[in-house]
Amino acid sequence: MRLDDAGEPAGSPDEPVTGPSGSPSGRTHVTSPGEAPELPTSLDETSGSSAAEETGGASRADETSDTGGAEEKRHGRTGRNLPLAIGVGSALGALVLLSLYTVKEIFLGVMVVFLFLGMRELTEAFKSRDIQVPFIPLATGMVATPVAAYVWGPTAVIASVSLTVLAVLMTRMTEGADGYVRDVTAGLFVAGYLVLVGGLVALTMRPDDGDHRIVIFIATTVASDIGGYFAGSFLGKHKMAPAISPKKTWEGFTGSALTCMFVGGWLVWWLLEDGRVWQGVLIGLAAVVTATVGDLIESMMKRDLGIKDMGTLLPGHGGVMDRLDSLVATAPVVWLLLELFHPT
Repeated sequence: MRLDDAGEPAGSPDEPVTGPSGSPSGRTHVTSPGEAPELPTSLDETSGSSAAEETGGASRADETSDTGGAEEKRHGRTGRNLPLAIGVGSALGALVLLSLYTVKEIFLGVMVVFLFLGMRELTEAFKSRDIQVPFIPLATGMVATPVAAYVWGPTAVIASVSLTVLAVLMTRMTEGADGYVRDVTAGLFVAGYLVLVGGLVALTMRPDDGDHRIVIFIATTVASDIGGYFAGSFLGKHKMAPAISPKKTWEGFTGSALTCMFVGGWLVWWLLEDGRVWQGVLIGLAAVVTATVGDLIESMMKRDLGIKDMGTLLPGHGGVMDRLDSLVATAPVVWLLLELFHPT
């Protein structure tokens, strides 16, 4: 038997097996029973797979970055699909101009249809809070009020809206007392928010130059959205009302104001007889306030109802009410100012 230097038999279990260099062969740490083996401290120790992992990770990161960049380019910083939104907006603008400058009554019908759809979206959204709005009397008033306003004038608006309110109060009585005040209050809100405004837009269109007045009203309001969108996207830093609409900024509001005043001043001077630039600038200044407030009003309603959009009918925009909110709030002010500057 061969003895080692310590006098123990060679190959004793107490002697670690050594490699060529004299260190324990294939081991970095001898573990005792119950002790977890030491794990590699670097990916380089694991069968050389770290380089492949690193390369694959970089490729995936680049792919994600490219995809995200393309997505952001298509949807913009606000999350809207910009090309689709522009296409739908242009189509709606063409429909308005074509109907206004051919037969004005066609525009009246188009307006009634859009207001009806918007009212449908609004009443359906109310159901998320168990608010059951009497729909039939509101739908009847939504059709009758603009038509009566266009044919008979302001007196017909007062009569039609008043009858609509009375019909809402009476119709809801058939459903019992439970929730009566809640439901009729929402119904009266819809009557004032949409039915009355439909009558005012019809009054704006009623004069001989009503087509020009409608163009001023719509173009100035749309200018607020366009100016605010681009100024807010590129320059927006200071939030206007983060608790209501986090994307609105004071820079966007400034862009809206400048665009509205420019478009309003130019269109009033160009389209109306004896129109003055300063009159259009004032209309634009009022429009930017009402358009912004109208947008915030709908944002507040959507937050209360717990929804993102009022609907999905208009691709790139959301629902009909998501496009009508600014117009609904601006219509009474533009009608009033045009009547003061250019009485009919």
